[in-house]
Amino acid sequence: MSFPISSGLLDAMVLSVVDRKDTYGYEITQYLRSAVDISESTLYPVLRRLQKNEFLETYDREYMGRNRRYYHVTAKGKLSLTEYRSDWERHKALVDKILLEEKGKTEIEKTRIPEQA
Repeated sequence: MSFPISSGLLDAMVLSVVDRKDTYGYEITQYLRSAVDISESTLYPVLRRLQKNEFLETYDREYMGRNRRYYHVTAKGKLSLTEYRSDWERHKALVDKILLEEKGKTEIEKTRIPEQA
């Protein structure tokens, strides 16, 4: 089963991959495929949006006789990635609380003070 990925989460994942090392579109796609179903045709609009927002910048470098466009995270992109990661931790904790909750008792029931008879 796969879960749908929001554009914000995809932006964060792309920034995280590029933050590890400058890289090019195909390599980003291959890395992301280990976690989500994504094609290059889906990735390139994300890369353009991140460039437009000044989170990524590009440069061309020759590789085996052809030019490749490499992506690099800007200072603004690093700040945004820090915010994404913080938001993700909060969101993940809330989802985990629901999905991984002990069967039979909700968090509310665990913290409720027993009524006196």
